[in-house]
Amino acid sequence: MSHTKVIVYCFVMVSLSISLIILGIVLYLICKKRPVESEESLPIKRCARAYTLTDIDAATDGFNHRRIVGQGRLGTVYAAVLEEQVAAVKRIHPRLVLSNAGFGFSTVIKSLSLAQHPHVVSIIGFSEAPGERIIVMDFVGMVSLDFYLHQNPDGVSLLDWSHRLRIAAGAARGLEYLHEGMAPNIVHGCIKASNILIDAKFCARVCDYGLSFLAPQERKGLIGYVDDEYWSNEGCGPCKESDVYGFGVVLLEILSGRVSEEGLLVKWALPLIKEMKFSELLDPRQGFPSDVKPLVRMAKVASSCVGNSRKSRPSIGQVATILNSLEMELRV
Repeated sequence: MSHTKVIVYCFVMVSLSISLIILGIVLYLICKKRPVESEESLPIKRCARAYTLTDIDAATDGFNHRRIVGQGRLGTVYAAVLEEQVAAVKRIHPRLVLSNAGFGFSTVIKSLSLAQHPHVVSIIGFSEAPGERIIVMDFVGMVSLDFYLHQNPDGVSLLDWSHRLRIAAGAARGLEYLHEGMAPNIVHGCIKASNILIDAKFCARVCDYGLSFLAPQERKGLIGYVDDEYWSNEGCGPCKESDVYGFGVVLLEILSGRVSEEGLLVKWALPLIKEMKFSELLDPRQGFPSDVKPLVRMAKVASSCVGNSRKSRPSIGQVATILNSLEMELRV
């Protein structure tokens, strides 16, 4: 190798070494200014915390009846103030506590509390003591879809067709998250209008999910919202398919404004949908819409949820996809 070539070779190697050093310095400075996101900086799912019964008693003023904001098949709900935050406290009925005395209440509630979604009411805490089982949840105003549709005459005027479609799509997304977005999946067990809460922005939030273990033999509040297989030996109680049935009933309530009437709503509505008699099906208090097509599609979705056997029923993911597209069309 000639002397000239040696000089050129050395020059190239020195230049390359300097470039690598400079590149290393630049990368170091960039990484120092913008550190790699650690696990601590990522959003994490927080498990429900345990409260003492004394904490809950103080937060509800001794379970003052004036704090009651709801009552259902599982328990009584109180508005509470815990750590300067408003929360909803569900006090499970004593008879259900006694029948589940040996069950792993805290373990189940901790697992359910990992569910975090814009259309699901989060569980933030619990308390257990002899004769007491308590669940602490986000406070969502505690106004249910059932209240808007069936109990408050003024509320009906607020639920125009666009709001009803938005609520249906939101509730479907919440249930879809429980069925398909959680591991392990969560079966709700009692999908009905009173278990869909509506916040101030008319956003639907699904509540009371996964609590069927508290009342496995309780029929009150379930009849009309679960399929016939639910009660059979082969059906084995709550499952995703029975949730879809219940959601179909909720869609029929949204469309017609009628209560479930322990299954009579389904028997009344299915022939009307099949015969395309939507002037008879739709809630007369709201008036017939100028564009009925989105409601016709929603009615057909409801029909597929309640009119088919479990094997032929759509998944809640399929239902949510259709309702989401209808909601998007409405926004355009």
